[in-house]
Amino acid sequence: MSLNDTLATVLSQIKNSITVGKLTVVTKFSSKLIKQVLEIMHEEGYIGDVQETIDSKGDFLTIQLIGKLNSCGVIKPRFAINLAGFEKFEKSYLPAKGFGFIIVSTNKGLMTHVKAKEQHLGGKLISYYY
Repeated sequence: MSLNDTLATVLSQIKNSITVGKLTVVTKFSSKLIKQVLEIMHEEGYIGDVQETIDSKGDFLTIQLIGKLNSCGVIKPRFAINLAGFEKFEKSYLPAKGFGFIIVSTNKGLMTHVKAKEQHLGGKLISYYY
């Protein structure tokens, strides 16, 4: 069995762990995109440390949950968005204005939609969390 979207798998593992009440998530999926998304979530203070363990069977990521994250997920399809289109998707994916973040892939790298607005950049929507 092959997985098509490993980022969606990792975020659903995090969401399920939040529902159950676990404080750590261990996932076998590790890629550059997953690490960057988790780093952004860590910088904003929604998750704790992310540790990478290199093993002979493959890399593992250990994610510490601090209880601030309510929900997270990927945005499929990855819509292309310009500066004027952020409001529409904020209403669709976030529960309230100014509550949560959408991660956007821009030509300057991954960043939150707030930073993309400040820098007047558009891009493709990757995921959301609040």
